[in-house]
Amino acid sequence: MLRGYSIEVNPGESKIVDAAPDRLDKGTDVFLTWIPGTDPMTIVPAAAKLRKGGLFPTPHIGARHVESTAQLSELAARLVDAGVDRVLIIAGDRDKPAGPYDSSLAVMQGGLLQKAGIVRVSVGGFPEGNPNIPDPVLAEALTAKVNFARSAGLQLTIVTQFCFDAEPIVGWLRRVRSQGIDVPIRVGMAGPAGLIALTRYAMRCGVGNSIKVLTEKPAFAKLLIDKGPEPIIREVAAGIGPGGGAGLPLGVAGLHFFVFGGFNKTVDWINATRSQ
Repeated sequence: MLRGYSIEVNPGESKIVDAAPDRLDKGTDVFLTWIPGTDPMTIVPAAAKLRKGGLFPTPHIGARHVESTAQLSELAARLVDAGVDRVLIIAGDRDKPAGPYDSSLAVMQGGLLQKAGIVRVSVGGFPEGNPNIPDPVLAEALTAKVNFARSAGLQLTIVTQFCFDAEPIVGWLRRVRSQGIDVPIRVGMAGPAGLIALTRYAMRCGVGNSIKVLTEKPAFAKLLIDKGPEPIIREVAAGIGPGGGAGLPLGVAGLHFFVFGGFNKTVDWINATRSQ
């Protein structure tokens, strides 16, 4: 499960961006967050450094934060010039769009990324749902993205929100597969952190059911703090079944780590756990 993981980096943390090529396996997908209120063009130099270091930068595109088609077109062109061929498109936590896009599907359908040469796209998956979007709407939107990507020749991957409970992850994986969605899926995990940080980010990201695990199961919460996400990863691995020569079951492409500002702590944990 810890082979071929992906990880997030804040492009504004220059020391982390500089260190990433030495700290990560060559070929690792490194997701670059777009902090609301910041100029998305600042992602470009970080992406160029990571690509030159043998990694695959995967910038976030927040649909509702894009101010215009011209801005998106320029960003896509500059990213491609920096060696980027993949992005993560999210709706963006914003009530009113800053420009013409209100969803990740709208960005995909606009065609500007494809025109620039970006052919690999990741979108979000929500095993515990989204507090602002009804489950049927989420399911319909995910199916629409998969169908559009197939028709447009895009290589689509789903990256799930993190959870502190394996059951909703495994249930969601089986459910989307039963619906005919066959694209690769990366399972989101929270990197090792203290209880306060885990709870704060869980609330911010809307994973309400997982907060119950932290508050109602103190023994398990302590295990997460002491051992990082290992207990959840082991439960997910058991839930999806044994892997084969073709990789992990249920089309799981690997794990994706949300580091919450603790990049080095997360990488240290991954390396230590893989060497056990």
